[in-house]
Amino acid sequence: MIIGILALQGDVREHAAALETAGAIARPVRRPSELVGLDGLVIPGGESTTIDKLSRAFELREPLVAALRSGLPAYGSCAGMIMLADRLVDAPDDQQTFGGLDITVRRNAFGRQTDSFEADLDTPWLAEPAFRAVFIRAPEVVASGPEVEVLATVPRPDGSEHVVAVRQGSLLATSFHPEVGGDPRVHARFVALVRAGG
Repeated sequence: MIIGILALQGDVREHAAALETAGAIARPVRRPSELVGLDGLVIPGGESTTIDKLSRAFELREPLVAALRSGLPAYGSCAGMIMLADRLVDAPDDQQTFGGLDITVRRNAFGRQTDSFEADLDTPWLAEPAFRAVFIRAPEVVASGPEVEVLATVPRPDGSEHVVAVRQGSLLATSFHPEVGGDPRVHARFVALVRAGG
């Protein structure tokens, strides 16, 4: 199984290591031709406006959007969640996403880099034990359509619950960075999703 990693920015090596631990072959993707033959795609974190601009500069955006619409399974972490969202709030007017997930996402929902944090997520989606999630300038899902399954939330000091992991069909997204924590369960779940045909 070959899983591409959008290699325009972000933790490409870390995602590759996690995917290989989960039994997949990881392949960087920078050009449209490198989308051919993929079983799935990971869109890593980084800066979503930069990913948007670079995808257009490399003439990758339209082929990638077409592949997603044709059913290519994809997993987005942090900025990858932003790029898979159909709608954004608090984003520059000219920012585009790849879309596919019927969600509305707020960028930098938890604050600046200095507000980064870790939290234990108790979610049946990943089974026991709790998953130690790393949030770095993380987004959150503020609204979702009826076909979107909420997989995980994180409590905040004000008592509210913020949606930080979702799935819709063959698309998966988390607002945290599982590739930096050394726990391969999120990538294993994505590989299993791809193997099952979405």
